[in-house]
Amino acid sequence: MIMASLQEMKQQFLEYTEIEKGRSMNTVQNYDRYLTRFLSFLKKDDPSAITDTSVREFRLWLNRQSTGNNRATGETLKKKTQNYYLIALRAFLKYLARQDIKSLSPERIELAKVSERQIDFITPQELGRLLSAPDGSDVKSLRDKSILEVLFSTGLRVSELCSLPRDIDLSSDELSIRGKGGKVRVVFLSEHSKSTLKAYLAKRDDMDDSLFVKVGGEKHKGDESYPLTRRSVERIVKHYATKAGIMSKKVTPHVIRHSFATDLLSNGADLRSVQALLGHANIATTQIYTHVTDTHLKNIHKQFHNKKK
Repeated sequence: MIMASLQEMKQQFLEYTEIEKGRSMNTVQNYDRYLTRFLSFLKKDDPSAITDTSVREFRLWLNRQSTGNNRATGETLKKKTQNYYLIALRAFLKYLARQDIKSLSPERIELAKVSERQIDFITPQELGRLLSAPDGSDVKSLRDKSILEVLFSTGLRVSELCSLPRDIDLSSDELSIRGKGGKVRVVFLSEHSKSTLKAYLAKRDDMDDSLFVKVGGEKHKGDESYPLTRRSVERIVKHYATKAGIMSKKVTPHVIRHSFATDLLSNGADLRSVQALLGHANIATTQIYTHVTDTHLKNIHKQFHNKKK
């Protein structure tokens, strides 16, 4: 029996990840990119060539790679990014072990330690200016205002926002969202976000099924549909952050997601509920937002510490 090549095994693994594991196409494509880079570095087509030594050499090579935008400064790949390659490789090795193909044990892959995540956030005042920045009555301004309002009302990831259909039920406050790993969760629209959406949809004169689409000069000749991409939404948010005078911070759709979480926690929401609304698999991910309780704890300390009876 002729053993399949590593390239063929990689393809089988990607199909397994998509079908049996039910991972999103985005995850499958990322695994493909990370594994392709590893196999190109390995330069061998035998699973037994994946050893502690070859993985260590690959990690050294990764650690010395300059990032695409920072070659001039010599900035290398972040440890978090390097870990994405290792996670993909570990998943691939688990698949090989499941197929009884002799290779490196997946338990031999250790992730690099990363520093505690620092989140970017904007103040409530800056958020207010950002949400107010699209002030026109044309379809583009109404679309952009709706994007900002929906992001803040729901805490959606930008990919989730881009996947929203046009025919959402605005008579309801709820939306069912399929997020990371195909998991479904419920998010909620505020009255303000619903009113901006209604005004935007009333101005639309196209037949596209997507909720947020390109308008006017944003459309390219030959396009059959016009849904906004993740990058398009990022550019829109950046544009209005500049218009709102937020110049010293990098404002992205994910920063608005941070604002959604910190707003809930600072107003008394419990961590488990915020975890569910954000769609975090692990509550440790949600705990990065607990810095917002610092002011509350400071007030508690002042109120109760060292009070003489």
